[in-house]
Amino acid sequence: MSFAVHVADTAARPSPSAMTGLDAAIARAASALLDEQRADGHYAFDLEADAAIPAEYIMVKHFLGESDPDMERRTANYLRRLQEPHGGWPMLAKGELNMSASVKSYFALKIAGDPVDAPHMVRAREAILAHGGAVNMNIFTRMMLAFFDIVPWSAVPVMPVEMMHAPLWFPINIWRFSYWARDTVVPLLVLMAKKPRAANPRRVGIDELFHVPPHAVKRWPKTANQVGFWGAFFVGLDKALRVVEPMFPKRSRDSAIGKAVDFLTERLNGDDGVGAIYPSIAYTLMMFHVLGYPEDHPDMIVARAALEKLVAQNGDEAFCQPCLSPIWDTVLAAHALLEAERDDSEGAERALDWLLPLQVLDFKGDWAVRRPDLRPGGWAFQYKNDHYVDLDDTAVVVMAMDRTRNKSGTRRFDVAIERAVEWVVGMQSTNGGWGAFDVDNTSYYLNHIPFADHGALLDPPTADVSARCLSMLGQLGYTADTSEAVRRGIDYLLKEQHPEGSWFGRWGVNYIYGTWSVLCAFNAVGVAPTHTAVRRGVDWLLKIQNADGGWGEADAGYALDYVEYVPNESTASQTAWAVIGLMAAGEVDNPAVKRGVAYLEKHQGEDGFWAEPHYTGTGFPRVFYLRYNGYAKFFPLWALSRYRNLRQGNTATVLHGM
Repeated sequence: MSFAVHVADTAARPSPSAMTGLDAAIARAASALLDEQRADGHYAFDLEADAAIPAEYIMVKHFLGESDPDMERRTANYLRRLQEPHGGWPMLAKGELNMSASVKSYFALKIAGDPVDAPHMVRAREAILAHGGAVNMNIFTRMMLAFFDIVPWSAVPVMPVEMMHAPLWFPINIWRFSYWARDTVVPLLVLMAKKPRAANPRRVGIDELFHVPPHAVKRWPKTANQVGFWGAFFVGLDKALRVVEPMFPKRSRDSAIGKAVDFLTERLNGDDGVGAIYPSIAYTLMMFHVLGYPEDHPDMIVARAALEKLVAQNGDEAFCQPCLSPIWDTVLAAHALLEAERDDSEGAERALDWLLPLQVLDFKGDWAVRRPDLRPGGWAFQYKNDHYVDLDDTAVVVMAMDRTRNKSGTRRFDVAIERAVEWVVGMQSTNGGWGAFDVDNTSYYLNHIPFADHGALLDPPTADVSARCLSMLGQLGYTADTSEAVRRGIDYLLKEQHPEGSWFGRWGVNYIYGTWSVLCAFNAVGVAPTHTAVRRGVDWLLKIQNADGGWGEADAGYALDYVEYVPNESTASQTAWAVIGLMAAGEVDNPAVKRGVAYLEKHQGEDGFWAEPHYTGTGFPRVFYLRYNGYAKFFPLWALSRYRNLRQGNTATVLHGM
């Protein structure tokens, strides 16, 4: 999210009357955002994925043999609201039926007591069957249903727990996985070795979602990643493992289970949970249960607390979040407030003071496997996740702290900034880019493991995260002439540009997100607005602007080949990204920017914020997406304030990396 803007050619300051409406919109949004700030200075907005995780939360409870009627009732209310008119549940608002989310939601509602002849259940069942039936769900859903004996274990690829014995050099070992895959796979290896049977106290089944009884299915559909040489290789390996796995020595299996338990116990992470993400938290709790841990065992208590911490309460609805995002929310809100120049408020500095002690300075996480001599210095995404601090958050926190010290003259952030920069530079990958959590996490063949049908087993360098890191360096004064890291980063981003002019956005939907990030990064490190790559990026953004003045993009752009932008109705956050990106490229006076600003002004709500039903964040492309409920609260404010500042020729607040 690099948003540096050089303003040598800004327009003359407009008359106060011309800015009245814009100033009022900014004031309303800034006041509303300050009202959302917690007493200790931080921000935390609910983070939503699709229906699958709330539904699975109910399933996990019934796996454990537990029942919470009130929670089930409120989660069921949430699931019913997410059901689309076509009868199924999508990956995001107004989307097409997603088989896995629909099967899980139907199952969860049935567990919660919804009768199968209720109209919404009939519609769901008919929609699922019309799309080929539950046989077409993904591997993770098959596995959860195997625990309930709804589908046979033959429906699930083999993943032997003996993988825990694999050394670092071995082509298939957990250290080649991304952090989220590593922490999710390890407890699943134990569960798959034990093949437990869910308690399922109400004996709920869903055979009615299959055209053929699931235990009679002879050949389950191939996963989307079973293509090419590696797809065929891993299919063959899976067949071989099905034959030999039962012959593995018990001693070796028990030892591998012990290693898995030790791995997870070391990463319990208090009530923030293993990896601080839902899948690893839930599966670790299930693993402890299967291994016979008593309810009062300290590890069991911690694991359960971590799961419950993810539950968001919203009146008569409740849902389990994929994770919590307080550091991300806090630092982005701080940037928006800094841009809005709230002289009557210390909100931004209070937010940064909350962030300061959360920097990890004395602990080397999993990233140190590949960078053992590098000093730590990053921030996580969640409240606490020391094993998995990330480069995205770290770069954005540094930029906010640097903005504040330049504005106020404070030196209290100097040491934190210095350590963070050292860590970020040390985490640059071989190709010049940066991943989110790891270095050179590029064993792409692993994405063809049948178990990894989501295609997101890895954490390779991406344009958006690389742009953030480059922006940080640029804001701090590093250039291609003075920094090898900057030179390599620029070269990486130039190579990543798509033919039409856009850049891929891994963590936001999608090419708008990536292009906005890179244009700002180029501006921060001094790539001229006249550079061919910048002009192509600008032309692409101008070309895709919607008729209403806003910008919007659908998740369908995350095709398997990652090369196609798919238009969608305008959203506040995507419009803000496009506007900021264009301004970073020197286009503040472009009529398209004015139309984008007008769109944001027109669609601001009475509460000072913007309604945004669409999901504009990304979890795993093509698998699950995220609605950051803060995005429509701080990004539009940021864009409007940036526009005002540039139009007024106020360089004091805009010569920075974001």
